[in-house]
Amino acid sequence: MSATILIVEDDTIFRELLTTILDSAGYTVATAADGGEGLRRIQRERFDLVISDLKMPVRSGLDLFHMTQGEPNPPLFIFITAFGKVEEAVTAVKDGAFDFLSKPLKDPASLLATVRRALEHVELQRLTISLKDIEQAGLPPEDLIFAGRTMEGVRKLVQDVARTPSTVLLYGESGTGKELIARMVHLASPRRNAPFIPLNCAAIPENLLESELFGHERGAFTGAVQARRGKFELAQGGTIFLDEIGEMPALLQAKLLRVLQERVFERLGGTMQIKADVRVIAATNRDLAIEVAEKRFREDLYYRLNVFPITLPPLRERRDAIVSMVQHFCARFSAVSGLRRAVGISQEALKLLEEYHWPGNVRELQNVIERGIILAQREITPSELPPELLKNQQTSVTGEGILKSREEDAIRTALQEYRGNRRQTAQALGISLRTLQYRLKELGLVSKETE
Repeated sequence: MSATILIVEDDTIFRELLTTILDSAGYTVATAADGGEGLRRIQRERFDLVISDLKMPVRSGLDLFHMTQGEPNPPLFIFITAFGKVEEAVTAVKDGAFDFLSKPLKDPASLLATVRRALEHVELQRLTISLKDIEQAGLPPEDLIFAGRTMEGVRKLVQDVARTPSTVLLYGESGTGKELIARMVHLASPRRNAPFIPLNCAAIPENLLESELFGHERGAFTGAVQARRGKFELAQGGTIFLDEIGEMPALLQAKLLRVLQERVFERLGGTMQIKADVRVIAATNRDLAIEVAEKRFREDLYYRLNVFPITLPPLRERRDAIVSMVQHFCARFSAVSGLRRAVGISQEALKLLEEYHWPGNVRELQNVIERGIILAQREITPSELPPELLKNQQTSVTGEGILKSREEDAIRTALQEYRGNRRQTAQALGISLRTLQYRLKELGLVSKETE
C-alpha cells in the first residue's frame, strides 16, 4: 500500500532509523526535527500518517496532534514514547490518535505492522462514502452508479485517484454519468467537506465563460456593476468540475492552462493574483487526442488535463445493469409523481429496454422510465415506451454500422415527433442540444443551408 508518512522526531539517529525502515517498505517518507517544523509541513503538504515523538522542543507531539485536529481531514497519528512513560500516549489515543509505540522499538516488524493497520484504517475511511454524504449530494446509491461488470474497473480507478490531488479527465458519451463519477471522486477525497462546483463549458456563451470561471471586478465590462466571484473562487479548497471541456474556446484554454500550471488566476478586469486551491476534474464526449491533432484543442492543456483518464462505458456495454437501474428509476419517479405505490414494469417492456442500443445512455433510460411512469396504469408495458424502442425488438445490436443506423432511426423518429424542434428532440433523447447538432452533421441529417 503506497502512502506518504511524516516522521516528527528530534533524535536524529532514531529519526533516521524510522526513515530507513519505512523507506525500505516502499513508503514515501518526509521528516521534521521538531513539532514546529512538523506543523508547518502538515499545513502545506498532505500526509496519510504522522509518526511523532511525544516529547520534543518547540512544540510537543501532543500539541502538534491537537493543533491539526481542527483541519479538514487531518492525518492519522502514531506516537513514539519513552518506555515506561505512556500515560500521555494513552490520553492521546483516547483523544483520537491511532496508536503508540514505545522507544526503543522492539523490532522493525512491530513498527511496520502498526503502520499497516493505521493505513488500512485511513483507506477504509476514505473509500467508504456514507449514505448521508450520498443523500446530501443528491446521488443515487453507490452500487447503482457502479452497476455492471464493465464498471468494476471504473470503481477501482475512482478509489485509487480520489485520495490524491491529481487532475482527472473523464471520457464518455453524453449521458454516461460523468458528473456522477466526478462527484464520487470528490466525496471520496480529502476535499469532501469543501465545495463541489460544476460548470458546463458548452452551456455558457463564449463572451461570458471567462467571467463564470474566474469572476470579474466592478467595471470590467458593460453591465459589471459590482465585483463577482467565479467558479474557481467558489470551489476554493474543493473540486471544480469542467464538463464538455472540449468546447472551451482557445483563449480560455490558455488561461486554464496557466491555472493548472501556476495555481493562480486573476478576475476579469483585475490585477490581484488569487491562489487556486482547487482540484480539477474535466469531462468530454470527444476524443481530445483527435481534437489536438486537428488543432482544435491545445496540446499542452491536453497533457495537463490527461493526468488520470477514466473512460466510462456506454449503457449498451452495461446491459447487466439495466434491470437494477430500471427498478431504481421506477421507485424514484413513482415517489416524485406522488403515487401511493411504485409502478413496476412488464417483462416484455424490460426485454425491449435490455435490447435497445441507448444512444442517449443512462440519461435516455431515465427519461424513458419517467415517461412510462406518467403514462402507465399499473406497470410500464411496451405501449408506454417511446416509438424508437418498439422498432428495435430484435436481438442486441452488433457492429458500428448497425448502431449508427439505429441511432439515425431514433433521431429521425424524435425529430418527426417534435416537428423538427431540435431542443425538444434533444431533451426527449436525453442528450444536449450541442450533441444532437453534432450527431445530425455526423449522420448527414442536416443540410448546409440549415447548419
